[in-house]
Amino acid sequence: MTHLRKTMLEELQRRNYAHRTTRCYIRTVEDFSRRFHCSPDRLGPQQIREYQAELFQKRKLSPATVAVRLAALRFFYIKTLKKGWSITETPYPKKRRRLPTVLSPQEVARLINAANTAFRRTLLMTLYATGLRCAELTRLKVSDIDSQRMVVHVHGGKGRQDRDVMLSPKLLDELRQHWNRWRPRVWLFPGNRNHGGDQPIDPKTVWYACWEATQRAGLHKVVHPHTLRHCFATHLLEAGADLRTIQILLGHHDLKETTLYLHLSERHLKATASPLDSLTLKGASPQEP
Repeated sequence: MTHLRKTMLEELQRRNYAHRTTRCYIRTVEDFSRRFHCSPDRLGPQQIREYQAELFQKRKLSPATVAVRLAALRFFYIKTLKKGWSITETPYPKKRRRLPTVLSPQEVARLINAANTAFRRTLLMTLYATGLRCAELTRLKVSDIDSQRMVVHVHGGKGRQDRDVMLSPKLLDELRQHWNRWRPRVWLFPGNRNHGGDQPIDPKTVWYACWEATQRAGLHKVVHPHTLRHCFATHLLEAGADLRTIQILLGHHDLKETTLYLHLSERHLKATASPLDSLTLKGASPQEP
């Protein structure tokens, strides 16, 4: 481990950055250094701009991904090297806001029923019933399932925040069957089930479970673990839950994040009349020959 890498790692750990973020930031600086075949402390704004342009033009990365790469370099220069950083010289890319894919309740049922193993079925049911992020699901422990209070404890979510979400009676029955099948000791979804289950499941396994069930269900949509989180929030809103409650369940810091689901809710869209409906118009003129 080089001195710069060690110093950056220590700075990230002192600020209690999530393991996934830490790994992403370290890899970004390493990639930046390899791109110019030079130690990153000897590179400056010109190389950063060239790197940013390459991420867009050659690697075809999304604005959100490029923004994360720039955040990693900004952390390295400011916190590790103690140098300045000019937003004017290296502006963050403007993000394009896209509405996420949301399945209907009937499509969610088809997806869950299409899981080809009981283990994958439980994964999909848990994602939809709780609205957890994929990383949060993989880190669930057996002790996080509180059947007395009917809640699921989420520890160290995004931003290192803890929260509770509801525990569906139907999910509780499924999780009891899951426990009887695998007898997990620590991790609710162990990754090495045949060897003691001392490691949590890999996120790639969850992604594959979604992809495989989507194919079997014949859904012509792109479905990943976060899709079920969007479905959870949208369906709650359509069922009458208020935005503040959904914000707490999702673990959003800002209510603005949660208002996205107003754009996805059929109930809210249909309840809003078009201004055209309030106009008094003459009948259409007959078409000329």
